[in-house]
Amino acid sequence: MSATRSGHTEQVRITIRVRPGSARPAVGGEHDGALVVRVSEKAVAGKATAAALAALAAAFGVRPQAVTLVAGASSRTKIVDVAGADPVLLQRLLAQ
Repeated sequence: MSATRSGHTEQVRITIRVRPGSARPAVGGEHDGALVVRVSEKAVAGKATAAALAALAAAFGVRPQAVTLVAGASSRTKIVDVAGADPVLLQRLLAQ
């Protein structure tokens, strides 16, 4: 995971681990260094990925357009960029 500054905004590159079909959707915790994102949607036709990106946007308090999938569209482990993210919040989410 890395953070780069660009003016007043932070862009954070995050490795996430998506857990589709979860009974309790949430963002938080760590799996092999990746932020865990639990979503209720099944891993069918990209629904779990879309739900994970929306959950990340909500967790960081940014617009959904601020979350960009960089790699891992068909994998449970994905790399995303979050524009306007707070790296301190990321550390808190990983520690949950």
